[in-house]
Amino acid sequence: MKIVWLLLFLVSMGVAWILGYRARPQKEQQPRKMNVPKDYLIGLNFLLNEETDKAVDIFIKMLEVDSDTVETHLAVGKLFRRRGEVDRAIRIHQNLIARPQLEKVYRDQSLYELGQDYLSAGMHDRAERIFLELINTKPLSAQALQTLIDIYQQGKDWNNAIKTAEKYEAVTGQNMQPVIAHYYCELADVESVKKYYKTAQEYLNKAISADKSCVRASLTQSKILMDQEDYKSALRSLKKVKDQNPDYLSEAIDLLASCYEKLDEEDNLVVYLKQLLDEHPRVPVVLILAERIRKRKGDKVAASFVADYVRRYPSLRGLSIFINIYISNAEGRAKEDLQILQNLMKNLLANKPEYQCHSCGFSGKSLHWHCPGCKQWSTMMPVHGIAEEML
Repeated sequence: MKIVWLLLFLVSMGVAWILGYRARPQKEQQPRKMNVPKDYLIGLNFLLNEETDKAVDIFIKMLEVDSDTVETHLAVGKLFRRRGEVDRAIRIHQNLIARPQLEKVYRDQSLYELGQDYLSAGMHDRAERIFLELINTKPLSAQALQTLIDIYQQGKDWNNAIKTAEKYEAVTGQNMQPVIAHYYCELADVESVKKYYKTAQEYLNKAISADKSCVRASLTQSKILMDQEDYKSALRSLKKVKDQNPDYLSEAIDLLASCYEKLDEEDNLVVYLKQLLDEHPRVPVVLILAERIRKRKGDKVAASFVADYVRRYPSLRGLSIFINIYISNAEGRAKEDLQILQNLMKNLLANKPEYQCHSCGFSGKSLHWHCPGCKQWSTMMPVHGIAEEML
């Protein structure tokens, strides 16, 4: 397969040479005579002997670099890179850049492709230098800035990612503030791990300033406040989530309940959960509320409450809560049957994702603010409802 591809490459070189030959001015008095170049035959000999590196070098030297052939060079370089033969792609693009007569527009394009070669080879420092050179080149500035953002994200260089995202927004007009908010959250996470809470809070304030609907900032802020035993302030942060994006309520509800318990405000918790359930029906809210009802009014009332919810909002997780409540008071054959159903539900839910990206469909058991599949921010969300759970 490799030799076939290289033969096709050889043919493309030959065609390019022929086109270049025909494009040259010919003297009228002399008949046209086209001789196959000696280098072409030498290259063919190397190729047939599977000395592909030598063959490529010959063909690169053979093909003149001008406005008619530079596109061929660029296309061949891309083909090598896509095949994983990055060293050859680098040689081709370096050969182009080394030509002093090359027009600036082609030099910039060759430089961009060389940067992509370095990225593919894992040489991020070299790639970064090239794209920094290209950010002031208008036709390629947006592409160069986007690639730099990707480099800084991979390297967790969040400060440079913020600066570059701001430049990208200025060049393209695309709103980058929600992404920038995540970069500030990443910086806050680093400081929070080191217990530098003041610095972490400063980053989180910048995140919220960039994007008022940043759920991640509110959740991180509440955890820091809880670590400092400031439960009232933590509650205020957590209560923002339902207005920022109610799909993430499942991430806030356990923290909310914990804050109310620490403040010894169980009654206020129940009132708030009932209000929350009316506005945004979610299984985690039902789970915590059912447990409070169970403690106060018993299993039957709690089971009736959950059954009513499952009838209105069917879900496997809701049904699992219902079974778990009923099974504690069941006896004999009824309890055995419920245990069979309970085990079946556990097996079903064990294989179901709890989070899914609404952009690419990537799913898993953990929440990733930056989707591992499509590399977008805030696209992974908790799964809700039976339609999603059956996926």
